[in-house]
Amino acid sequence: MDHPFFSYLYRLRYIERWSLMRNVVRENVAEHSFHVAILTHMLCSIGNTLFGRSLPTDALVSMALFHDATEMFTGDIPTPVKHHNPKILDSFREIEQLAAERLVSMIPDPLKPVYEPLLKAKSQPSPPHAAYIKAADLLDAYLKCTAELSAGNREFSVAREQILASLRKLGLPEVEYFLTYLAPSFEKTLDELSPSAEGQPRSD
Repeated sequence: MDHPFFSYLYRLRYIERWSLMRNVVRENVAEHSFHVAILTHMLCSIGNTLFGRSLPTDALVSMALFHDATEMFTGDIPTPVKHHNPKILDSFREIEQLAAERLVSMIPDPLKPVYEPLLKAKSQPSPPHAAYIKAADLLDAYLKCTAELSAGNREFSVAREQILASLRKLGLPEVEYFLTYLAPSFEKTLDELSPSAEGQPRSD
């Protein structure tokens, strides 16, 4: 029997994000999922190393990798559309659940217990430490806005401030550490990031 689970996951590269916005650089769901996973890893590492946490980094990174897998069938619905009113949001959550069930049905039976919790995480009560995945998701959006603004695209100026406010509401010191020490480099050009040994801009 054929199991097209991974064939579908690879098609996440064709699902574009930020569809209501004018983009300088387009972004797809596969890229976003990778970014959220590495941001989750960093936030957990900051928490465990600097703030004495005992965060299950590997488990949270795995959840982050699959957090938008259902968008293979739902597409990336813009946040203003999803949250326009409670009925729309409830309907979308139901569609997400159906999409997760469809994906699970494509997995060989022996592997379903591994992947089903990852694919259905959004429809379940929030697991411990889920705020770190939410923070990583928001951080990726914040960094996208920052990069677009740095490229001269003011389309993302309001979104950046809204996302920053949402990040700060989470109250995570790990997020503040990231914003202070790691995020500012996204506002720099390649020449500013990697000057030559003589202190001169790169010319290659």
